[in-house]
Amino acid sequence: MRHNEAHRMEHLGWLRAAVLGANDGMISTASLLVGIAAAHASHSNMLLTGFASLVAGSMSMATGEYVSVASQADTEKAAIKQEAAELARDEDAEHRELASIYMQRGLDRDLARQVATQLMAHDALGTHARDELGIHEATQARPLQAAMASALSFAVGAAMPLAITALTPASLLVAVLVLATLVGLALLGALAAKTGGAPALPAAIRVTCWSALAMGSTIAIGSLFNVGI
Repeated sequence: MRHNEAHRMEHLGWLRAAVLGANDGMISTASLLVGIAAAHASHSNMLLTGFASLVAGSMSMATGEYVSVASQADTEKAAIKQEAAELARDEDAEHRELASIYMQRGLDRDLARQVATQLMAHDALGTHARDELGIHEATQARPLQAAMASALSFAVGAAMPLAITALTPASLLVAVLVLATLVGLALLGALAAKTGGAPALPAAIRVTCWSALAMGSTIAIGSLFNVGI
């Protein structure tokens, strides 16, 4: 019978950026809003602040993610270019190097040499990129994909606490915002873990605890002030 396996490594690039963006959008905007709510800011100022946080945060996440992943992509391209030059200069040495890698993974000398010979005959540069440099197609850096995923997910994450602020009475705002954000972040953490094939509960607990600490800190700071505007 045919054996099928469903791994999720190909999702790592956009999944990491999307989860980071949504988590950051939700927790940073919620923390900012509960902080200024604790300082008794006016409802209109809270909405303006939340919207500014959504826009600025989305652009910041996109820029930061693009620069970071583009740097990784440049490093990968430079390493592949260097490997291509080494193959052109001394293919025998590269063959020995590849065989040595396979021997370290458990193959005997003769079999390692045979595997290296056949794989290099098929795609020498691709084989060295994968087995020597650790650059895989599934996890290769994609700057635009990461930037778009980060920006959109941040906006989606930030929209939740902003909508709650718009719809909740001032007297209940801090409690409702904290509770809804923690529940949303726990679900987001569990969903991300599930999508990546990891256990959901530890991820949910981890993100909830750190988010509670972040919002508690901003509430404490906001309570020290009473802007009343």
